[in-house]
Amino acid sequence: EREAKIDQWRAKCIQEVEEKNRERELKAAADSVLSEVRKKQADTKRMVDILRALEKLRKLRKEAAGRKGVCPPPSADEAFENQVESLKTLLKNRTELYEAEERALRVMLEGEQEEERKREMEKKQKKEREKLLQQKLEIDSKLFGDPDEFPLAHLLQPFREYYLQAEHSVAALIQIRHEWDQYLVPADHPEGSCIPPGWVLPSVPTNDTWATAVR
Repeated sequence: EREAKIDQWRAKCIQEVEEKNRERELKAAADSVLSEVRKKQADTKRMVDILRALEKLRKLRKEAAGRKGVCPPPSADEAFENQVESLKTLLKNRTELYEAEERALRVMLEGEQEEERKREMEKKQKKEREKLLQQKLEIDSKLFGDPDEFPLAHLLQPFREYYLQAEHSVAALIQIRHEWDQYLVPADHPEGSCIPPGWVLPSVPTNDTWATAVR
């Protein structure tokens, strides 16, 4: 049984390491693809700027030639405009495609980051539960004795059931609360105090005789 538990623990550790490696590889691949997509977007933007510069350059040269009395034929203007419109359509399609790829990658990365935050939150909650459980065990040990050191711990089971009955029965909870409410007093009452929020732990013995009785 001990070897089986060790093997199970080892398999769990290996699985966690493999999952972290897969997540790291997936994130690195997504970052690489995203970087490549951004590079393509930058190249497309540069092509659009070059195309605009060509249009402006042709317009300036056409005006300069017109001042000299030289005018290109209408077919040349039509061919240039058709070529420019074709390139603009191509660049627009590429821009939309790269934007769609970037959105898809961002959604994937955000989903992965959300899963990572969820796992971290679950780990934190698990640690908090374990901490609270350990505190409860320590309090129970002080109140009822350590079950590992006290061989008659099973004799205390009726007392445990009595003090914890409100956790399993609504009727018992209402009855106990009704009894407690009879003794509720303001915080400044001279003959009473507020109900404590939890167990009232025993004080540390102040002398050897008391310590002997507690042991």
